[in-house]
Amino acid sequence: MTTIAPAATITHTAALARFGHALSDPTRVGILLALREAPAFPSDLANALSVSRQVMSNQLACLRGCGLVEAIPEGRRTWYRLADGHIAPALDELLRVTLFVEPGCCAGEDCHCA
Repeated sequence: MTTIAPAATITHTAALARFGHALSDPTRVGILLALREAPAFPSDLANALSVSRQVMSNQLACLRGCGLVEAIPEGRRTWYRLADGHIAPALDELLRVTLFVEPGCCAGEDCHCA
């Protein structure tokens, strides 16, 4: 039996585009994967991902702007968590996806995938 999913709205399309943008950068992917495990402070994320605090600040601002993470003030510090409980399971499902890549597609200087 086939289940028909409801049609995507403009809001759905925009949300998926933001999610795709977030996944287009390895540092942002690392942040999302780390936050799916537990909330964290930016300095801890920067150390775990071996990036500067400035890079981490910029990437967290991007993820906040995309609506994927939220900042939680705690005294003089701020920690971050995923903005929606559905994001962690969605990331888990994406990690289970096996992609077939055309031979030669993602190799060499002409590759535009990364």
